[in-house]
Amino acid sequence: MRVHFVIHEAFEAPGAYETWVGDRGFHATYSRVYLHEPLPAGADAFDLLIVMGGPQSPATTREECAHFDSLAEQALIREAIAANKAVVGVCLGAQLIGEALGVAHARSPETEIGNFAITLTDAGRANAKLASFTTSLEVGHWHGDMPGLTADASVLATSEGCPRQIVEYMPRVYGFQCHMEFTPEVVELLIAASEDELRAKAHHPYVQSPATLRANHFDAMNRQLFSFLDALAAAAR
Repeated sequence: MRVHFVIHEAFEAPGAYETWVGDRGFHATYSRVYLHEPLPAGADAFDLLIVMGGPQSPATTREECAHFDSLAEQALIREAIAANKAVVGVCLGAQLIGEALGVAHARSPETEIGNFAITLTDAGRANAKLASFTTSLEVGHWHGDMPGLTADASVLATSEGCPRQIVEYMPRVYGFQCHMEFTPEVVELLIAASEDELRAKAHHPYVQSPATLRANHFDAMNRQLFSFLDALAAAAR
């Protein structure tokens, strides 16, 4: 399987997604847009597109962030969907999927930074790709926004702070507002890039301190992510 990553910032690294690609012997390619690497010329270049997170929003303009082209990424997502490719969006990536399908992202009721539980909805419990997920599981978060919902979208998981944590837009197209890819290395990068934000939001109920963030565990959420990706890859073949 050919997996293409769109990475917006060095500190929003693929983490466990990249581990899964390597462990399965798949082929990874990258658009590190913070290094001004180009997006793929078309959807023929990959079988699975993974669009990672970032501090930008889908409304961020080129004037505000020269290396981020929201409209170009949305066009690539639409082309991938039209070509029946598998697409996974993470955080900002999830919001870009919604925007590409014509629905606006929104502010989340709460900012979430750290490890907090998500709960599967009835649709989530019935979804075969989440068959190995427990009804409630602790996963990573680092966001203040959430993806928009199309008329056909199904919310598969929610949290106390955000009602749109995992969204199925189509059987091969998923948005993860949560960060099941977190590893200690990725979290350390995020802490270093977010010192001001962590200080400013320290009083928020769903924002953990750097010490707590460093003490969190990630193996279980990574394993659950791998099970989902295995199911998605099998469906995409």
